[in-house]
Amino acid sequence: MKTKVTFISIFTLCIVLSLTACSTKQSSTSGSMDTQTEAGTKTSDKSNSRLDDLYQQENQFFADHADAWNKAFGMMNKGDADPSGDYADYLADTVKANKDSFTNDELKTLTNDIKKIRKIEKQIAEIEKKNTSSDNSSQKDSSKDSSPFRNFSGKDFDGNPVDESLFSGNAVTVVNFWFTGCKPCVAELSKLNELNDAIKSKGGEVIGINTETFDENKTAMKDAASILKSQGARYRNLSIDSSSAAGKYASEIMAFPTTILVDRNGNIVGDPMLGGIDNKDNYDTLMKQIQSVIDADSTNK
Repeated sequence: MKTKVTFISIFTLCIVLSLTACSTKQSSTSGSMDTQTEAGTKTSDKSNSRLDDLYQQENQFFADHADAWNKAFGMMNKGDADPSGDYADYLADTVKANKDSFTNDELKTLTNDIKKIRKIEKQIAEIEKKNTSSDNSSQKDSSKDSSPFRNFSGKDFDGNPVDESLFSGNAVTVVNFWFTGCKPCVAELSKLNELNDAIKSKGGEVIGINTETFDENKTAMKDAASILKSQGARYRNLSIDSSSAAGKYASEIMAFPTTILVDRNGNIVGDPMLGGIDNKDNYDTLMKQIQSVIDADSTNK
């Protein structure tokens, strides 16, 4: 379950790990090493391009049958989510568990889409297996670089650059992943703004990452900004690079909205919250988690 960047543009979900050319032996000439690096880069680019194509094929199913898939994604919950599981199985299990909520036509559409998605997922898995195998050296990086929010960068919707100081400046940062076509996502925007106001004095901040706005997609940013304004949401929303660590993390998300907490050091704290915080139980649970991170931050000072 991976980059779904367009779905990300329309719905969910890359572990497209950057392939690095490395050798345990020194090249006899700098030209030889340059050639190895160039070859590795070309291989990586080709692999990533193929993955993007596959993701977009999946995303097109979600776009073509948006009404049925919106309903399905609204039924997903944290208890069902298994980031390491098979995405097609996850979709199928969700539909099966809620089959009485769909019309016969919707069930037929969803079932057919899932069959096609399952075939695509197998191709994605094969590519990612090769990528992971080729990326063993980068997997050995120290733990301090393991968080997707290390070396963070992005821009807000006004074009202002943002980096990892966003997190270091807060005791806790609430990061909400959403997309414009997600009704539950839009429904909670005003509550997220309320949350942002509530935690400011405690050293907290809410930021939004709309996955349709990846790579500074101007049209998507304009649409997202319009939705935010209509909902009275004034907290910062960011566009990030789809190929960045944070972008890859976002592409792993299987259901929207998803909200996570990030501490001052850029580390994710606790489990992601799936579902809108316009639900009182979700809001209260999230507030307790936020306070816990703030208390820990205070203790560690």
